[in-house]
Amino acid sequence: MKKIVILGAGESGAGAAVLAKKEGFEVFVSDTSIIKDKYKKQLDEHAIEWEEGKHTEDKILDADEVIKSPGIPKEAPIVQKLMAQGTHIISEIEFAGRYTHAKMICITGSNGKTTTTSLIYHIFKTAGYDVGLAGNIGRSLALQVAEEPHEYYIIELSSFQLDNMYKFHANIAILLNITPDHLDRYEYCMQHYVDAKMRIIQNQTKQDSFIYWNDDPIIKHELEKYDIHAVKCPFSELKEKGSIGYIEEGQYKIEKPTPFNMEQEELSLTGKHNIYNSLAAGIASNISGIKKDIIRKSLSDFPGVEHRLEKVCKVGGVQYINDSKATNVDACWYALESMKTPTILILGGKDKGNDYSSIKELVRKKCVGLVYLGADNTKLHQNFDSLGIPVRDTHSMEDCVKACYDMAKPGDTVLLSPCCASFDLFKNMEDRGNQFKNLVRNL
Repeated sequence: MKKIVILGAGESGAGAAVLAKKEGFEVFVSDTSIIKDKYKKQLDEHAIEWEEGKHTEDKILDADEVIKSPGIPKEAPIVQKLMAQGTHIISEIEFAGRYTHAKMICITGSNGKTTTTSLIYHIFKTAGYDVGLAGNIGRSLALQVAEEPHEYYIIELSSFQLDNMYKFHANIAILLNITPDHLDRYEYCMQHYVDAKMRIIQNQTKQDSFIYWNDDPIIKHELEKYDIHAVKCPFSELKEKGSIGYIEEGQYKIEKPTPFNMEQEELSLTGKHNIYNSLAAGIASNISGIKKDIIRKSLSDFPGVEHRLEKVCKVGGVQYINDSKATNVDACWYALESMKTPTILILGGKDKGNDYSSIKELVRKKCVGLVYLGADNTKLHQNFDSLGIPVRDTHSMEDCVKACYDMAKPGDTVLLSPCCASFDLFKNMEDRGNQFKNLVRNL
């Protein structure tokens, strides 16, 4: 019996442990943090040995293979020791892929992947397909493969998950865009991050499809380096050579494999970035044989994603919007670009090597106030104070919302679109968004 060690006991780690046990491996789970009760219960129910608050090296280093949770960086000492002795380290998605013949629709990109993944899942569910939602959102792929297998999986993949995937194969791969993100995890080298994203197309065959944004300069440059076997399905905002999906004269159009069109105004998602998300989702659904009327209905009634340009409520004539999922500069750019009223922008958190220059012009044009929300706001002061826009400095969500309330006038929008990770002051991006929503609703 081979021994599998799992590092990290969150959703992906606990799920991988259950699948490994079912497949007859000796399994040991180790997490330096305290494991959530629901995952402890899951591991105990399957008689899986686990530890928390430490890594016992002799129990880990004798593994035949290690499944590493995506949140653990390769610089972690235990990972360095495993790499030094040549132990094979994989992701939960790689492991789960060995035990299913389901069709895999995989989505990555620096921005929009959660919305696109959720939209595709919504379309497949509406069409009555036997489908699971997995990866960076939804439930563990490994757990679903072990306990409730589906014919299709819609999988959101982060660069961290792609890093440790080798033989896994996407039947439909979607690459939405590539802009700087997570550079703190990639030696501050953009090419390393780009290489991770491009792994979405590895192992694809002529029977597979590769959907990508045709106007992304980085994707365009990278494609020249690869011998792509899959059917290419590029999309663009407007009709152009090669694109099979685009907007033309107010019509949302897909040319292949089955011609499809609908009024752009009928799309439930608004804003330029959501045109790309809706096109990618429509093309994937079309390739998968979903009927036109189902695609049309689903594209027009999709409710959107929590923490992504989510309208919270209006207070005193001021609209409050929760975009806590905007954890990088590009996501904030898209949010600002879609604002139609004077905006008070909430920025800040754990900086990932951000370059704020790309949003400065939009901030100048759209913003009537800036509220910094972070443990350390020095870099924000250095970048934005010179614009001459009123600024408030805050270090808790309570102070932040109060500052916004004081600054905003009727007709303004308060936008939480922080550009940064949340781990300096919050448990995660959801915690940040939920605190914002609760405090706003209590105003």
